[in-house]
Amino acid sequence: MTLPRIRVVDLETAGNGPHDVCEIGWQDVVQSPEGLWRIAEERGGLLVNPGRPITAETMSVHHIIDADVAGAPFWKAVAGDVLRPEGGVQALAAHRAAFEQRYCTPRFTGGAPWICTWKCALRLWPHLTSFSNQMLRYQRMPEGLVRELGLPAHRALPDAYVTAHHLRDMLNEASLEQLLAWSLEPGLLPRVPAGPDRGRPWSALGGEPLRVLARDRDPNTRFSAETELRRRGEALGPEAPPPAQHRLL
Repeated sequence: MTLPRIRVVDLETAGNGPHDVCEIGWQDVVQSPEGLWRIAEERGGLLVNPGRPITAETMSVHHIIDADVAGAPFWKAVAGDVLRPEGGVQALAAHRAAFEQRYCTPRFTGGAPWICTWKCALRLWPHLTSFSNQMLRYQRMPEGLVRELGLPAHRALPDAYVTAHHLRDMLNEASLEQLLAWSLEPGLLPRVPAGPDRGRPWSALGGEPLRVLARDRDPNTRFSAETELRRRGEALGPEAPPPAQHRLL
């Protein structure tokens, strides 16, 4: 019997171009007949030839150098096999999945839906202080995570392995349908991310500061402020032109 499966993926890249993948890692999460989700045995990682030199900036993050990928296959040769495994998947998942979706396009995924574990962590664990993949790892200390399999950080397979533990716990707290729905919306930030009210819960802000933030250029900030205004039953107010200079978040 084939168990329901979600494939968690993580990419490392050579830069910011459209075909710059230099490594992909994956870790499956499966649902048992009893309905509980668990980490599967199926995992793997592949180096990928990005077809261009890897930038020094990205090498300093993942430590993959040009010599490592010189004989590796190109992205278009491996992406489909990894993202559309035999037996299929209910969804693909990644931490801050918008990044992976830039490269894992429907051409390679077959149109599978995506779960963003960052967005779901904001919803399920808003009491935490930070929501990066590694900070979630050490704030939560997920059960069964083998430290050595999650290292080195910022390599594709170890990062996918860590993300999969977050996803497993999310799926055992909320339904797959709920995680997919949250992933389609902007991130619901638990606190104001920047500015004079940085770190304060949205509920602590007055109406006018909230309406200002509801016009912010950052979609996550805007969505979070709008959500609080709707919770209060307050109008969002007239549209206003965006600020002349983008705020650093």
